[in-house]
Amino acid sequence: MNKYLSLLLIGSLLSIYYYYVINHLNSTSQLPYNPLANHQPKLAGNQYLSKRFPYEDKKQIGKENATMVMLVRNIELKGALESIRSLEDRFNKYYKYPWVFLNDVPFDDEFIEQTSLMASGETYYELIPEDDWQPPPFINQTKLTENLINSRHSVLYGGVRSYRNMCHFNSGFFYKQKRLLNYDWYFRVEPDVEYMCDFQYDPFELLRVNNKVYGFIIAIIEYENTIPSLWPTVESFMKEYPELLHPNNALDFITTNETSLNHYMDMIPSSTDYNLCHFWSNFEIGNLNFFRNQSYETFFDYMSRSGGFYYERWGDAPVHTIGLSLLADKNAIHHFEDIGYYHAPYLSCPSARDVLSSKRCVCQPRQAEKEVNRTIDTNVYSCLPRWWKYGSGKRFLNEIDYQRQ
Repeated sequence: MNKYLSLLLIGSLLSIYYYYVINHLNSTSQLPYNPLANHQPKLAGNQYLSKRFPYEDKKQIGKENATMVMLVRNIELKGALESIRSLEDRFNKYYKYPWVFLNDVPFDDEFIEQTSLMASGETYYELIPEDDWQPPPFINQTKLTENLINSRHSVLYGGVRSYRNMCHFNSGFFYKQKRLLNYDWYFRVEPDVEYMCDFQYDPFELLRVNNKVYGFIIAIIEYENTIPSLWPTVESFMKEYPELLHPNNALDFITTNETSLNHYMDMIPSSTDYNLCHFWSNFEIGNLNFFRNQSYETFFDYMSRSGGFYYERWGDAPVHTIGLSLLADKNAIHHFEDIGYYHAPYLSCPSARDVLSSKRCVCQPRQAEKEVNRTIDTNVYSCLPRWWKYGSGKRFLNEIDYQRQ
């Protein structure tokens, strides 16, 4: 009898023990796994526990109504993270401006998690409406398909349908996206780029204070076979809407051809009056309200309805450049000569030794497998000398207070 009672007591105690153990495990298993906490196990890459990362204050420090913008696909995550890391380290970690990511398909969970952890500011993930991404209804699909086939081997990206969608979108729809309607300024960031110098100031503030609407780094020659009918279309636009041209425009920047500005070498031949110069738009910082105004909207609609984005392969860079050169005061366009930048295959870096040192420039991109050629600014294909003469001129670095950061 005593033996029976002893066994019963032991069984009761074990039941109570297991009850508390199971309840404890159930309660603690609901807590997210914190990979950075002390004494946490090192899990395999295919672990399934929900993770809790440490809290980070993402409240914006910069005082401008501005955002970074990246048009990117899920498969470009690695390149996106490299670009975010570079820009955060060189600039945004001091200001925590938000990031807006745009995609024509929904972003996946991995992309959202990884980019939000890399960014210092708030992150937003926007799905582009189909009507803003696909060809407009007036585009002849048969003609488009024929051109894609015929230009596959003769035109850079000529056979890629999505590339035409991208150029059309960047030319006339990115600034209309619902999330971007909340902002006045944007900083366009591409995957797989690198910023070579510390900024040491807020470029959004610089543009606003100095009444600028747009800033660029590289100005270069376009491939003419991508835009055979672009300039005739622009000439028709100027003839139909002469009142929209700004009285202090930069038309000469995109139409002059003297060789003395190009190291005494001939300009790349052009069959029109357009000299093919354009701001390389994979880096641009601008005022969204310029693109939203009626003048640019009229200009873009005229360009779009000509069909050149789809029947040819017009890039957004020459379209932005021509729109700015015609419709904006040329003194409202700024050349950022002190922000080193790399987007394959071109590198741009300051030339002054003191600037290179004080801004901690490293003008050798990490992605390069071999030594990169000298900065594109001194290349024969650069349009910077032409901008210095016919645009807003050569600026001086000491106009910026580098001690503020």
